[in-house]
Amino acid sequence: MRKKTGEIPMAANGTGFSRRSLFELAGSAAAGFMFPRFGAATSVPLSGEPAEAKAEAVGPIMKALSAYMSGASGKALPDEVMEKTKRHVLDTLAAMISGSALPPGRAALVFAIEYGGKEVATVVSSRLVCGPIEAALSNAMLAHADETDDSHPGSQSHPGCAVIPAALAAGELFGISGDHFLRAIALGYDVGTRFTIIVGERYESETHRSTHSISPLFGAAAAAGCAAGLDARQMRLLVGYTAQQCSGLTSWRRDSEHIQKAFVFGGMNARSGVTSALLVRGGWTGVEDILTGTDNFFQAFEPAADPAGLIEKLGERFEIMKTNIKKWSVGSPIQAALDGIEVLRVEHPFTAEQVQEVKIRLATDEANIVNNREIPGICLQHMVAVMLLDKTITFRSAHDVARMKDPEVLRQRGKVELIKDEGLQNLMPLRVAIVDIKLADGTQLTKRVDNVRGTPENPMTREELVTKATDLIAPVFGAAQAGKLVERVMNLEKVKNIRELRPLLQHA
Repeated sequence: MRKKTGEIPMAANGTGFSRRSLFELAGSAAAGFMFPRFGAATSVPLSGEPAEAKAEAVGPIMKALSAYMSGASGKALPDEVMEKTKRHVLDTLAAMISGSALPPGRAALVFAIEYGGKEVATVVSSRLVCGPIEAALSNAMLAHADETDDSHPGSQSHPGCAVIPAALAAGELFGISGDHFLRAIALGYDVGTRFTIIVGERYESETHRSTHSISPLFGAAAAAGCAAGLDARQMRLLVGYTAQQCSGLTSWRRDSEHIQKAFVFGGMNARSGVTSALLVRGGWTGVEDILTGTDNFFQAFEPAADPAGLIEKLGERFEIMKTNIKKWSVGSPIQAALDGIEVLRVEHPFTAEQVQEVKIRLATDEANIVNNREIPGICLQHMVAVMLLDKTITFRSAHDVARMKDPEVLRQRGKVELIKDEGLQNLMPLRVAIVDIKLADGTQLTKRVDNVRGTPENPMTREELVTKATDLIAPVFGAAQAGKLVERVMNLEKVKNIRELRPLLQHA
């Protein structure tokens, strides 16, 4: 039978299109375009017009930012920044591993199984190896499955849960060294946090858009771009593709199961950041300066912002040094309250039975986040009640949903009053808590906590961090594997290929 004009022969795979015919069709639609392999040459014009004829003006801010980003992989970090970066890697990996047993983590693992992609990147706490985009999304969900991951007050974001999974996925894809991996992560913290520092602390309340899906997004993209070895022009394109993916609403506060919240804070940011890096490395072109010109990023998000803040003291002020590592596995606004109770108990020992009432003052916005929530780890009243009874908070107690109905916990919870304080709101992003405890004998105890344990002003020691991480990792991996992982992470600069971490991150 004669073929109809223009008919394409049926391929052996039953699709109607052979691999060759697909590329021929693509070629006729976009003459000259290459589909490069990773590591191959990239930018080829989509039309016959020379690339330089289409070049747009690039402003000084974008030039400086992209130059810094492209050079970061070859610039050594100061010793104290290197040490702090390794601590955040360990803290975030511990959050991923402990998060694998929680609903957001389980959902992430199911996603990875069903949409795995090419086997190049590790899905932590599993035997799965999948595509870099899927791995980044899954690991970031694991990292914020809990309230254990780090936080950066100035940008109102959790950088680590997106930046580190993005760097790990891209790093495994390209086989980078541990030293390169650490530099990519430090860059991610530097770039991402600056984006929301300059849009201002009122951004969320005035726009209903979440800072938690802007700062970590740009951070993840910068880290992935550094791991991918992008040059300055590619970094400019990466920022443009990342800006196009900005999304996320503050409605995450209504998520009672933490799954969508983990996606907003971590999953979609790591996924989108890695996507930006791979698209640009694959030769995609676009707007080179999304920071200036018609319909730029700041016109859409904050016209009053000063773009110069994006490059302020780059290479001098490392934002990872300003990022908190949590002592307690609970929501950030609760940290200071628990610290206050712990300190008061040391200064003036008391039991739960001796407590008549507890008043906790927090900034208004912070109080709204943790006021009588249905999730244990982000419910201030419940966590204070548990603290009164147990004299500490563990990962297990912060996730014990059944205990929220325990009669004794409820009795202690009835003593707790959360007060929204406008004066403390004016101090934000400094998260201050004032704890007032009245004992049955009339004794009044008061403690104001300005800098919780784990902040740059009151840092945890390396030993404290290792203890926290081991407590999170060992119940899942066992003590021996936990010890080996801690040792390897704290010596990451000696690792020749980041893929060497895979056996220590996997679990049956």
